[in-house]
Amino acid sequence: MLVGRGTGPQRGVWGGTHHDVASYFIHDSLDIIFNHQSRSSWEYLVHHTMAISAFVSLIITGRFLVAAMLLLLVEVSNIFLTVRMLLKMSNVPSPALYEANKYVNLVMYFAFRLAPQAYLTWYFLRYVEVQGQGAFLTANLLLLDAMILMYFSRLLRSDFFPSLRKGSAGRDVDGEKFLID
Repeated sequence: MLVGRGTGPQRGVWGGTHHDVASYFIHDSLDIIFNHQSRSSWEYLVHHTMAISAFVSLIITGRFLVAAMLLLLVEVSNIFLTVRMLLKMSNVPSPALYEANKYVNLVMYFAFRLAPQAYLTWYFLRYVEVQGQGAFLTANLLLLDAMILMYFSRLLRSDFFPSLRKGSAGRDVDGEKFLID
C-alpha cells in the first residue's frame, strides 16, 4: 500500500531518510543559487522546489512514505547522466565508452525515472483522494511528469537524433543545457 494512514511523522522502517532527502534538495538548490547557476538551471530549481514541498508535506503528515521512497529511484539514473556529462566534458578519446553509456543511460532512464514516475502517477490518479494533500501531490507528480518527459526528449535528441538538435537559425534548440552539450 502506497498510502499510509499515519497521523503524524513516522520513523518506522525508513528512519529519518525523508528528512535527509528534503535536506539534500534544499542544499542542492542553495548550491545552484549561490554559484550563480540559477539562470541556466531554473528548471532544476523548479524541480527541487516541488520535491522540497512534497517531502515537507510527507514529513508533516507522515503519509505517502512508500511513494516518496519509490520516487527516490529517480536519483539512480543521475549516476549515468553524470557519467555521460563527464565523458562529454573530458573529450574521452574512446567513443565506444560513450556509446555504451548512451545505451545504459537510456535503459536506466526508463527503469528508474519513467517507469516509477508513470506508476505513481497512475496510482495517485486512480486511488488517492483529489483534495488536500492528495491533490497537492498529484499536481506535483503531473508537473514532474512533464519535466521528466522534456528531459527525456532532450536526451533522445542529443544522443540518438543529433540532426534534430539544430534550430532554424543554426543554434541549439535548448541552448546550453548539459543534456544537449
